[in-house]
Amino acid sequence: MTQSALIAIVDDDLAIREALDDLVKSLGYESCLFASAEAFLGFQPRASVDCMVVDVKMPGLSGLELQSRLNQERDRPPMIFMTSYHDERTRTAALEGGAIAFLGKPVDLTVLISFIEKAIEA
Repeated sequence: MTQSALIAIVDDDLAIREALDDLVKSLGYESCLFASAEAFLGFQPRASVDCMVVDVKMPGLSGLELQSRLNQERDRPPMIFMTSYHDERTRTAALEGGAIAFLGKPVDLTVLISFIEKAIEA
């Protein structure tokens, strides 16, 4: 039996975390939920994460700050950003930092699923 991919969901909104948890599990993947970037940074083993779905604006470290910290590490999982704030500067920073997607909330689930699958196949 092959091991299921692990998706990290980093969002300060509990309802979003729970909804994404349900989605990820319905796709046959495992998930781990984090209410903040700091909580994710404290998670070990981070190397077991195959893909991340991350909110941009959160209390404490933002999603972009989390991305910057993870970019300093050797291996980091593909990141998919979600946000209610659609400014081009933030989008450009996320994508130039290596994100595979920058999606607006409410997220089109079909698009999100396609990016999660793309990240896992990479």
